[in-house]
Amino acid sequence: MVTLRMITKGDWPLWQEVRVAALTDAPHAFKSRIADWHGSAREQWRASLTVPGCLHVVALCDKLPVGMVRGLPGDGGTHALRSLWVSPRARGQRVGDRLIGEVVTWALESGATTLELSVIPGNAHALALYRRNGFVLTEALGEVLSDGVTREQVMVRGLR
Repeated sequence: MVTLRMITKGDWPLWQEVRVAALTDAPHAFKSRIADWHGSAREQWRASLTVPGCLHVVALCDKLPVGMVRGLPGDGGTHALRSLWVSPRARGQRVGDRLIGEVVTWALESGATTLELSVIPGNAHALALYRRNGFVLTEALGEVLSDGVTREQVMVRGLR
């Protein structure tokens, strides 16, 4: 059975474990790279969990991390969903849907009217998951990826 756990700065070792697992398993799905975090001190991991108003959730199965997601507050009623990942052993069990649901609930409770995310072009599984959860592609230009040409695709979901 999968449970969801809200993470605080004291849980930084768990966050580090799941973030490293995500970047190792699916480097193609994230703009960050494992090398960006390699050798990071615990203060850096803790600091990543102390941004005011953020949400950090880890999915656990038999006490082992099998997924993660972040929610970031934004301007003008738009909050962001970031860093979604589900481990291969938990895929197909709706863990991604549950993690997205946690961010949607948090965003609604925070007064957001829109939830935005960015996805790497060609990530068909992520696109299908996000579409299933009410997100639509926009014409907005996402950030430029490491190749200096390709841009992330931006998706949004209205919340009200």
